Amino acid sequence: MTTRTRLLDPAVGRAMSAVSATAKKGLGDPALAELVVIRASQLNHCAFCLDMHLALAREYGVSERQLDLLAAWEEAEDVFDERERAALALTEAVTVLTEGFVPDEVYERAAKHFDETRLAHLIGLVVAINNWNRVMVSRRIPPGGYTP
Repeated sequence: MTTRTRLLDPAVGRAMSAVSATAKKGLGDPALAELVVIRASQLNHCAFCLDMHLALAREYGVSERQLDLLAAWEEAEDVFDERERAALALTEAVTVLTEGFVPDEVYERAAKHFDETRLAHLIGLVVAINNWNRVMVSRRIPPGGYTP
């Protein structure tokens, strides 16, 4: 495996970082934001992002039980509340797009838990982490380069 060291043009990296930061801030729940980005990173097999965001999630007080069961959140009904479950379902739908679009029922479920602005930030966050995952995976950036 070859590590490709140059990630992005610096201006592109700054723009992507700004989108990520704005979406996280606008969501207004840093712990939930970390669950969302971790789940997308699991789906995208991005070891660098998983390593980084697992550390951040712990800083924000996400429980080890939630982190341990995140990959199986649908079966772990007593571990994630309805708002978290709606956000995770939307994260998966936006990340995978197996049907070519986000199913209406998934979107409507999230819309019940997030006002229009927070829902827009949630979608923005999912889009941003998917972009970062693709950069890090395409460049084969290994975990371990992030320190909180």
